[in-house]
Amino acid sequence: MKELWYGGPIYTMVQENEMVEAVLVENGKIVEIGSIDKLKMKADAFGDLEGAAMYPGFVDSHLHILFHGEKLIRLDLSKAASAEEMLAMVRDAAKNTPSDKWLFGEGWNENNFSDKRIPTMQELDAIRTAPILLTRVCHHVILGNSAALQAGGIQEDTESPAGGKIGRDHQMKLNGLLYEQACNMVTNAIPREGEAYIQDLVGSLNLAIDDMLSKGLTGGHTEDMSYFGVFTNPLTAYERVIGEKHHFRVNLLRHHTVFEEMMKADLSFDEPFIEPGAMKIFADGSLGGATAALIEPYSDQPSNKGLLIHTDDQLEELVKLARKYNEAIAVHMIGDAAAEQVVKAIEKYPITKGKRDRLIHCCVLNEDLLNRMTKLPAVIDIQPAFVSSDFPWVRERLGEARLEYAYAWKKMLDSGMMCAAGTDAPIEDINPIASIYAAVERKKPFSDNESYLPEEKLTRFEAIRAYTYGSAQAIGKEDVRGLIQPGYDADFSIFNRDLFDGTSEDMLQAKAVKTVVAGRIVFEL
Repeated sequence: MKELWYGGPIYTMVQENEMVEAVLVENGKIVEIGSIDKLKMKADAFGDLEGAAMYPGFVDSHLHILFHGEKLIRLDLSKAASAEEMLAMVRDAAKNTPSDKWLFGEGWNENNFSDKRIPTMQELDAIRTAPILLTRVCHHVILGNSAALQAGGIQEDTESPAGGKIGRDHQMKLNGLLYEQACNMVTNAIPREGEAYIQDLVGSLNLAIDDMLSKGLTGGHTEDMSYFGVFTNPLTAYERVIGEKHHFRVNLLRHHTVFEEMMKADLSFDEPFIEPGAMKIFADGSLGGATAALIEPYSDQPSNKGLLIHTDDQLEELVKLARKYNEAIAVHMIGDAAAEQVVKAIEKYPITKGKRDRLIHCCVLNEDLLNRMTKLPAVIDIQPAFVSSDFPWVRERLGEARLEYAYAWKKMLDSGMMCAAGTDAPIEDINPIASIYAAVERKKPFSDNESYLPEEKLTRFEAIRAYTYGSAQAIGKEDVRGLIQPGYDADFSIFNRDLFDGTSEDMLQAKAVKTVVAGRIVFEL
């Protein structure tokens, strides 16, 4: 059956302002575009947009879908404005958490606290004796009570692991904070096995995908395979949810700790809705947690340069492992020291012709690094919302001298680099409209502040295209996704207002009214 979509602005995203009147779809593919008069005689069914605006399917190029689903269930600490308010929220949640269950919280950020004070382990101990585990907004730092740390085998004399740090107070006593690889000591102790646990993952995944579809997202590139017990746990959840309920596209990045195991398992994937992705590597931490690896020390912490997760030799071995299987790498690299380490390794061990590596975040660079990156077959995964979240405090952390190449999305695009856009959800709001606003305005919505580093603003076309064509480029699918063209997948994001009309603040009012994947309406307001 051929269905004709018409009745509103339809943006092809091939070039700026290019629109068509109608799109003819059959068997999940776009078969023809053009005028209504030309195509209506060929249609068996009609999809009237009723004035709504259609775009190629928006795809979040970097997020953690299962973590996003868990965030929708767990205690949300993102609105806490002080350590005392955060503790009060935990105290209230403890009243409804069974004593044999862990209490999980998500999203605290001391940079938003009036006092900048992080609660202590002792304060959490006073709330409950069973484990409390609170994840910082960046997911690179966690705060636990004594029971949580003890579950991970952490005692007063426990040494910090390579690539991580166990937090201590001025008396060198445990303070409950764990950084980077030290987090794994506790998170690995969380019970994660059995059919009941897989069904919990299925529940979280259903919530997450429902939420994404309601925001106009037709897919996401997600990294979930190493955090939920054996990799078969999350993979089984995806197979059940995508196969049985949702029409949705996921590209599964595979963390280096499970990558070879997954490759040797010779898995089959339900393509084109579940697709295997690149090997994921973390090179450093976050600026918020002061664990992103910098060439020069943090301006507000002169003795701290952050943390490299791997030595140079270790990182090279991981790159070689990916190349052994003819695979790309997708590397989290926020600081310039991490970027230097990663670029050097890729230059030494280049990807097979026809594939692309993925450089994720790239928040702090310099002129030399940017020039070298332009010569690599790589896509940059940018998170525009980082700008509105990290400024103004990041100015003090980096200092003025480094800001020229900080969050430099425009320089990257102007240099010819391919950029895909995402949110790193649950780190940032998963709503693509919020990210597009951040890319265009580089400030918090409705703020009276001036834009942060305004020379790095993107146009609306550039920002939206990063969500469509850019995300397709990130997985080498730009010949079948990311544009409204004949032969492309019939994935559409349809909003109640034209994203190119009105002010940026007007654009923030846009809501998805329909989401279409492979020609099927999978969400309707």
